[in-house]
Amino acid sequence: MRRPLMVLSLAFAIFSAPAFPPYLTAQEEPPAPRDEPETEIPAPHVREQVLPDFLPEEQVDPVMLLGELRGAVRTSPDRADDRLKLAQVLFQIGDVDAALDECRAALRLAPESAKGHVQLGVILMTKQDWRHAAAALKEAVRLDPELAQAHYNLGTVQYSLGNPKAAVEAYRRALALQSSFPDARYRLALVLQVTAQHQEAARLMEEAAEGGVAQAQFFIGQAYRQGRGVEKDLVKAIAWWTKAAALGEARAAEALSQLRRKALSSDQRDRRAIQAREAFQRYREAIAGDDEDAIRHRADEPLETVLLKESRWIHGLGRLLSEAYALSEPAHERLARLYESGGDYGLVPFDRRILRCLETTATDGFMPAKKTLARIYGKGLGVPRNLHKAKDLLKGLPKQDVKPILDEMATP
Repeated sequence: MRRPLMVLSLAFAIFSAPAFPPYLTAQEEPPAPRDEPETEIPAPHVREQVLPDFLPEEQVDPVMLLGELRGAVRTSPDRADDRLKLAQVLFQIGDVDAALDECRAALRLAPESAKGHVQLGVILMTKQDWRHAAAALKEAVRLDPELAQAHYNLGTVQYSLGNPKAAVEAYRRALALQSSFPDARYRLALVLQVTAQHQEAARLMEEAAEGGVAQAQFFIGQAYRQGRGVEKDLVKAIAWWTKAAALGEARAAEALSQLRRKALSSDQRDRRAIQAREAFQRYREAIAGDDEDAIRHRADEPLETVLLKESRWIHGLGRLLSEAYALSEPAHERLARLYESGGDYGLVPFDRRILRCLETTATDGFMPAKKTLARIYGKGLGVPRNLHKAKDLLKGLPKQDVKPILDEMATP
């Protein structure tokens, strides 16, 4: 009799359990591995993977908030909003599994919460559970078709599932709902690029770049360099890579470094070296020509000096750095003076941004930067004194340039 009783008990448990969608229940086994799409789109960067906002705007210590929300849920376990807030904080501190459990519990209490389904979808995206993430996000769209983030996240999931056409539709819908959405333009441009729709991809990529997406700035620079979807223009490539590098985009910094090394090639007849030198020269001219301040400043004084004197040192220093990264000798000379003295413009001596610029261009082989950096390390100006490194920097430079620096290094 024991076996029939066990079967009957099991049947009763199955038919009496609430019928929740599969993505709202914990999975015993991970989804079966799938074939990746032939062309991989970069994963969403950190600021893209955000949950719908259930928390106050002011900055709160997440650990302290976690304790408060645990108490609230313990007191009223049936309040879905508190459980969604708890899931958000758990996700914020990196406890993704606990966040997933809380989010599922909240949605069992409030299955009509569109933002809750988006929250669940985003958490599942971080676990690369694309199939269940798609189900959650589709439910969010069904509940609230006007929720731009749901369409945007669904676009990323659809591409990850190997459905580029559905991804394009989702991104387009997100942009129709929220036109000022540069990240959606960037993602849509990537999918269009891999589906060979180069002209529209380039247009959208440039719009995303103008919206401040560093990755888009790198890719549109690549497009201008290669003439993919736009007319070839090495000056525009330099301009976009410079902006992206300033935002920390490593690939853009490397692209500029390679171009500087080509421009500084010892083979003066190399066609690509000539093109690189000319492009950097035209970019430096464009900086002055495009700046509205350039029209108003005194012709007998460098614009950067005027901006620094007017206490607009961030803009002035930014101009100098852009010119120096583009191999301007006068800019390097002015930066060298500012690094050591700070000037009378509110800058402090030994600014790390200036040092980083000198290090970068010296590594690429720019002689003025090598001489300045050798002096900095030889004298210990804002860095530990390192005579060995200073002498290494001077290797290969003309003797008439090396001797004064060595003499100064020998002076206490």
